[in-house]
Amino acid sequence: MSPSAVELPADRAVPSRRRNRLVAMLVHLGMLGLSQVGVTVAAFATQILLARSLSQAAFGTFTTALALISLTAPLAVFGVSELWLQRFGQQGAEAYRWVRPSVRVVTACSALIVAAVLLWGFGALPDSRAATVRVLLAAVVVAQAALGLVASVQQLRGDYRGLSALQFAPHLGRVLVVLAVWAAGLGVVAAAAGYAVVALLTVVACLVVMRPFLRGVMPLEGHAPAAAPPSHRPVAVRDVLGGALPFVLGNVFYLLGMYLGTVVAGEFLSPEAAALLSVPMSVLAAVYLVPRVVYQQYFLAKLHRWAGSDRDAILLAYRYGGAGMVLLGALVAALVAVAAGPVLPVLLGAAYADSAAVLAVLALAIPFRFGGAAVASLLTSGGLLRRKVAYQGVGAAVYLAALAVATPLWGIMGAATATVVAEVALCCLFWVAVRRRVVAGATLPSWRDVRRRLTGEESRAS
Repeated sequence: MSPSAVELPADRAVPSRRRNRLVAMLVHLGMLGLSQVGVTVAAFATQILLARSLSQAAFGTFTTALALISLTAPLAVFGVSELWLQRFGQQGAEAYRWVRPSVRVVTACSALIVAAVLLWGFGALPDSRAATVRVLLAAVVVAQAALGLVASVQQLRGDYRGLSALQFAPHLGRVLVVLAVWAAGLGVVAAAAGYAVVALLTVVACLVVMRPFLRGVMPLEGHAPAAAPPSHRPVAVRDVLGGALPFVLGNVFYLLGMYLGTVVAGEFLSPEAAALLSVPMSVLAAVYLVPRVVYQQYFLAKLHRWAGSDRDAILLAYRYGGAGMVLLGALVAALVAVAAGPVLPVLLGAAYADSAAVLAVLALAIPFRFGGAAVASLLTSGGLLRRKVAYQGVGAAVYLAALAVATPLWGIMGAATATVVAEVALCCLFWVAVRRRVVAGATLPSWRDVRRRLTGEESRAS
């Protein structure tokens, strides 16, 4: 047999393997996407049922407490989930030395946040209903931290099916709780108690899934097993705190944009205003899951690897990822704005008719969030994390200033406008930074380059 006859099957196997990887990527993204569709439907269903089951004041009390507690999630997990993606993407199995000190940090931070929430709850006395709701929802802090950690573990393992299921399960549990509240005619305290039970069950499930990772024996996608014990010095808690600080700041700034408007409306306008704003903000949060799925839950670990070894992949992600996400965001924004008017009053009742106009304004922020998420991921993986966090801090400052000016003047419509202004500013900052510091001077790939990469033709191109 001639040498060419031997080599031909292997040569043909190259594009076949690349096609298989493309199919696998689409399948994984599809599973994550379906999971997020389920999360979106479940989250919106809980909003509808709670709004119809509770008085507007009680619903506002519940959503204000849940929004403020959701703001604590990045402090509880302290950026460790993103730190794991970065360190394992760079070091492979040797990064297991970061796990134990990281878990100690998350445990301590979660305990401090839970204690703070409990004190905040007792501070609501003599309003016993508000105090009880806050105390019960403290369990959500631990569940959010556990979900953040297990999401990174599942990405590192390459188990996107398990990640999808684990993301959806708590939301399904909340739907069941709210259905019970609605069917039995229960109150806001019962709803908070149900959320607490779901949170504790979520923590147990996350610990079970993470056991192989915590023991250091879980295989890592894209990395060979460590040939020998790591030779680097042990990682101390202070190393974790220093490495994770930029991530936790970035997450805090992100969640400020999602929940601070509702908190401001509840504390400075009225519980009814918080209720009217919380519904469109929950829709916006559900829509924003799309870029988070693509970049935080699928591509981020890969981008960390590509940043040091595959410049072409980074350029492709910039040119077509950013533009594609902006176009997708514009399409989604149009659908949301058109559907808001007729759909929300029907689902929630006439008392929430004003929420439709608020959602139409908020929809203007969607293309900027989609595009900003795409280019911001290149800053995270390209050694510019601290610069990215600084820009997020600027965006948060813009949001605070806009809220301070617009909310007293225009109420909840002012809060919605402030959200849009902050998203526009942040997207522009991210895009200019990536253009100047990540892809400056590079020849951007054409669509033919994309096709060649996906089909394996680049190995035969001249």
